[in-house]
Amino acid sequence: MSLLLITLLFGFCCLITVIAESSSAKDEAAGGIFTHSTYMDKIYGFLSCLVAVLLYGSNFVPVKKVNTGDGMFFQWISCAAIWVVGLVGDTLFRSSKAHPAAMLGGVIWATGNITSVPVVKCIGLGLGLLLWGASGLLIGWASSRFGLFGLDPEEVSKPVLNYCGAGLCLLSAVIFFFVKSDVQNPTSLEATPILIEEVSFYTECVHANSLCSGCIIAVLSGFLSGSAFVPMLYIKHHATSNSSMFAGSSQNDLDYCFAQSSGIFIASTVYFTMYCAVMKNRPRIYPRAILPGFLTGIMWGVGTYCWLLANRLLGPVVTFPIVTAGYGLVAALWGIVVFKEVKGLGNVLLFVFASCVVLTGSLLTAFSKI
Repeated sequence: MSLLLITLLFGFCCLITVIAESSSAKDEAAGGIFTHSTYMDKIYGFLSCLVAVLLYGSNFVPVKKVNTGDGMFFQWISCAAIWVVGLVGDTLFRSSKAHPAAMLGGVIWATGNITSVPVVKCIGLGLGLLLWGASGLLIGWASSRFGLFGLDPEEVSKPVLNYCGAGLCLLSAVIFFFVKSDVQNPTSLEATPILIEEVSFYTECVHANSLCSGCIIAVLSGFLSGSAFVPMLYIKHHATSNSSMFAGSSQNDLDYCFAQSSGIFIASTVYFTMYCAVMKNRPRIYPRAILPGFLTGIMWGVGTYCWLLANRLLGPVVTFPIVTAGYGLVAALWGIVVFKEVKGLGNVLLFVFASCVVLTGSLLTAFSKI
């Protein structure tokens, strides 16, 4: 059922892509004049943001109740699935026009993703993705809005709304931090991996009640994830300069999806190989984590495809606050409603208040582009 739903969402994303490409071609034929298709592009962009938010916020749900050990084998499986999604998209749309340097973004993301499973096991799905999204929002939005890392600053029609929206999205993460989570560890019969007994990082973390350590790791990982699009944006912004090594590179964000996915898979393979060497070729392998890992990777891959489409139609300065804050909210809803990570009336009320803040921030950010 989950695979069917993801397939339908990917088909929906492909349909939006085809329509958006057609609309852009009409606008170019009209001399760049604002037409009805330009307005529709914004609608398609916000729909793509919505799909990305749902998939990103739910992509760790399959692994929540599965024993994955230290997460190294799981992250390698999920990254392989991400590469498959990128390959399918590249085959369908023949979009291999990206500069190879765009793979650096995938390497950056894969580096941060190594800690994803320990973070979820330590501090919970909701709080983990909220902190991850908030730190990613800060670095991603700021780099696009103020031109960090050599990027060109991106303008919006209503900058005050954009600042307020991004600020509220960031504030919501601070509020969510004070929501106490009650993390339940999986009690699967498969408590022992095939190749070695389990003494994993997240187990030690939970036993030590190291909430602070888990939060710090989530924030650092979020900074890396928020920087994953920087190489792509840098290449695009320097593609118009004849003196640049990136001259003539594509301006279409979707053309970089396969390069991003390839960088992710290559980096995760290198990290997993290093891990096997450190473990003296006795890695912790959990067979029941294979299918959830593949499902997680597919969800993330399709979500990224939607986000890149939204970037093309709306711009990163708009999509970063919406997507990063939005998927944190979705993850928090999974945590509180399904996995019962949040208990007590005070915690629930605080959660509801933070949810209202993040929704308000996302709406303000969206209106700043209209």
